Amino acid sequence: MKKIVVIGGGITGLCSAYYLLKEGHQVTVLDKSFITTGASFINAGYLTPSHFIPLAAPGIITQGLKWMLNSASPFYIKPRLDLDFFKWGLHFKKSATKKNVEQSIPVLKELNLSSQSLFEEMIDDLDFKFHYEKKGVLMAYTNAKSEEEEHEVAHRAIQEGLDVTCLSKEEVHQLEPVLSDKVIGAVHFKCDSHMTPNHFMVDLKSWLTKKGVVFKVNEEVKDFTIKGNKIHSVTTQNETYEADAFVLASGCWTTQLAAKLKLNIPIQGGKGYSMDVHRPTGITIPTILVEARSAITPMDGFTRFAGTMEFSGNNTLVKKERVEALANAVKTYYQNIEINEEERAMATSGLRPVSPDGVPFIGKTSKYKNLTIAAGHAMMGWSLGPITGKLVSELVDDKKTTVNINPLAPERFS
Repeated sequence: MKKIVVIGGGITGLCSAYYLLKEGHQVTVLDKSFITTGASFINAGYLTPSHFIPLAAPGIITQGLKWMLNSASPFYIKPRLDLDFFKWGLHFKKSATKKNVEQSIPVLKELNLSSQSLFEEMIDDLDFKFHYEKKGVLMAYTNAKSEEEEHEVAHRAIQEGLDVTCLSKEEVHQLEPVLSDKVIGAVHFKCDSHMTPNHFMVDLKSWLTKKGVVFKVNEEVKDFTIKGNKIHSVTTQNETYEADAFVLASGCWTTQLAAKLKLNIPIQGGKGYSMDVHRPTGITIPTILVEARSAITPMDGFTRFAGTMEFSGNNTLVKKERVEALANAVKTYYQNIEINEEERAMATSGLRPVSPDGVPFIGKTSKYKNLTIAAGHAMMGWSLGPITGKLVSELVDDKKTTVNINPLAPERFS
């Protein structure tokens, strides 16, 4: 049995604790907040084998520049003087190639499929029930250009062995009648599934606590003590924690913590917005509104409206114009569904940790024998929680990993 400190209490940190616990380790989770908010709680809840195309792809830079000065756009970059963001942007630009896409597709597909299977195993392993449905995800579009692009992705997905169907306007409206007439078709990724993240996070944390995992909240890591090629301890504003091994699963704060260890792990926070509607909407199938870059999910007792990608630094400020853009998109894609003023006022945001090439950082570093990195999952953080946790436990125990982690090397940008 080893003493393990996991830094970060999001879905990655909790899943890491889960699998480390299953291997008989003594686990302490440190988090700078109270583990009640953030991207792990407000995301769309998708488990997405369909998301095999990395964010860093050809065309994204051009599109981003078009949207850059529009603070209500689906993909917004706030112009600012920030050296870390500038370096990250250079890596992102170099990665936005066809070669990167082709190299990333098998990696992301395998991670997502493996993780989805592990979520399904959790249904039997955990002694609490959680919401899980496999209705797939619709990619709903309103114009011919989007239709062509989505069909291209669909055909590639079929080639990759995924369960996918292209739906006509008539077919998609039969499947989801509340969609508006502006929706001219959709791609149905039947391979995908969905959950209710905020419910699962609370229940999993409670379960882990009962099983002996120690949670130290409102504990911000300030420094590390090094002995030789190992981390000896971490120090917060309140206490020092010694351990045999450490897991850095701190989302978009991983870059700053890694820098204290003289490691270069470039991650930027990609802010997403979320609103919950606790009244009947008639929405039954998770749907991504393609042009609006928004994700709609029927969850356990409510419907979640989430989306946008905003690079404006590590803050969770809620910008009204972005909330309005998300709410207006709902009116475009659905009939007789409108998010009211009270629901808009309750909008929240969370930071997705985005790597420059769209592939997460999972692995050990050459500098420290007892440090494992698990961060940079971008929009797939929820989807990849279990596989990341399992890989972390395998790395801590020096076991052969479930999947090939060479493409996930934490030091690949050093």
